[in-house]
Amino acid sequence: MPRRRDLLLGGLAAAAVRPAAAGDGQDESLVARARRLARAPHRPTEMALPPSFAGLDYDGYRAIRPRPGGAGGRRIGGAMVADLLPPGFFFTDRVEVVLPGASGLVPFDPAAFTFGPEAMTAPPGPAAGETAPAAAAAREAGYSGVRLRAPLNAPDRRDEFLVFQGASYFRALARDTVYGLSARGLALGTGGPAPEEFPVFTRLEIDRPRDGAVRIGALLESPSATGALITTTRPGAPTEMEAELTLFPRVTLHEAGIAPLTSMYLLGPLRRAAADDFRPAVHDSDVLWMHNGRDESLWRPLSNPARLQVSAFLDDGPRAFGLLQTLRDFADFQDAEAHYHRRPSAVVTPRGDWGPGSVTLVEIPTRDEFQDNIVAFWRPEAPLAAGGEYRFAYRLTWSAQAAPPVERPAAITASRSGVEPQTRQGRLYVIDFDAPESMAQRARLVAQLASDGAGTITGRSLYPLPGGRGLRASFIFTPAAGRDVAELRAELRDTGTGARLAPVWLHRWTRAPDGGP
Repeated sequence: MPRRRDLLLGGLAAAAVRPAAAGDGQDESLVARARRLARAPHRPTEMALPPSFAGLDYDGYRAIRPRPGGAGGRRIGGAMVADLLPPGFFFTDRVEVVLPGASGLVPFDPAAFTFGPEAMTAPPGPAAGETAPAAAAAREAGYSGVRLRAPLNAPDRRDEFLVFQGASYFRALARDTVYGLSARGLALGTGGPAPEEFPVFTRLEIDRPRDGAVRIGALLESPSATGALITTTRPGAPTEMEAELTLFPRVTLHEAGIAPLTSMYLLGPLRRAAADDFRPAVHDSDVLWMHNGRDESLWRPLSNPARLQVSAFLDDGPRAFGLLQTLRDFADFQDAEAHYHRRPSAVVTPRGDWGPGSVTLVEIPTRDEFQDNIVAFWRPEAPLAAGGEYRFAYRLTWSAQAAPPVERPAAITASRSGVEPQTRQGRLYVIDFDAPESMAQRARLVAQLASDGAGTITGRSLYPLPGGRGLRASFIFTPAAGRDVAELRAELRDTGTGARLAPVWLHRWTRAPDGGP
């Protein structure tokens, strides 16, 4: 992890949360359990894996399948079924799974899985010569998570639409999408100087679905906090999830991340030099979008920086934020296997007043597409005090939409950049808008730097694209000598009223690894 980080305290809108009252109904048992655990020492969640699940690589783990009638296809009500997921590989935390009805807490059973040749031909047990200690380890092991399936893309097929697995990670699918970015129950210390702490879901309580929606209670545990995340998910186009996190800090949390989203960005049209790749773009998400408390719509393209970058967009009462996948055509990626053009966008819409704080974006350098390197979350301004109780409610929307609807005459459709061809000392930025050609007659481009001395902006231009393809704005940024970071801001303004005509475009320029612009 790079030692230096650049922190932007920009002008967005934020929110501290108020101490919460006790929960009610079915939620209270899980909330009460989290409250009780917060007063006790942290208990380890990692389990000793049975021999049949230990030492597996990626292919070996994927060869383990939930057996139909065992761990697979457990009916939970309506058209939904649950698959209980095996331990092994990265997934070594024990997760208790409670299914609705008479099933209750499901005991772990290695025989509930089938093992492909990459893993082994059959799970060892006492009958196959397994030792007594190994058999005891199998009995004391647990599942690693749960996957839910329902008729999402076709009425006669149950497609997976929701997975809880790995630390406090979960992810969902909307119709006609494939898995991409993930959400988490809580982020602790992400992007900070100390090692990040990863809370773990240790218990998942699944209720019987009602009216096409399923409610899941997740117990959250870590050395620094406990909590209960209650979600109600309705699969579809989009897939909507109502979430409420009740949090009990064991220690004062100065760097808590609420409603975190985790994604990957390797390369795109803003800076192609990040990787030598036949594909024009490689990413699960390419834009952080924010709707702040001042009713500004903010559009921040993601990047793969040369070193760790942390940006904090100050706000008070955030209305929404999310990570978007805006490119939706195969030609945008040219990847016939990963299908990046079908990765979902995810948007967090807070319920109630979250108070002051910041939407925080962490961008981590990466050389490949196999590790997440983008995190976005809400950080309350005030620390969350040890012994307190806090509640955050929000809606999480997963969709194939390129961008949320905003009441602006124009929308941003693309962001590109390249070295300025004349002097090669600056960078040429190009921003495309979905807007009527006539708007060019009444709009002006306002492009500026957030601070003096970072460099200069020249060559501002706004013009219609041929064939009614919208408008294009362009400008040149030339960094000052010795400056490695600059904050750029561009917007379209009505020449008469001064009103904003499109989302505000934000970008953090960082100097290239070779020292160029």
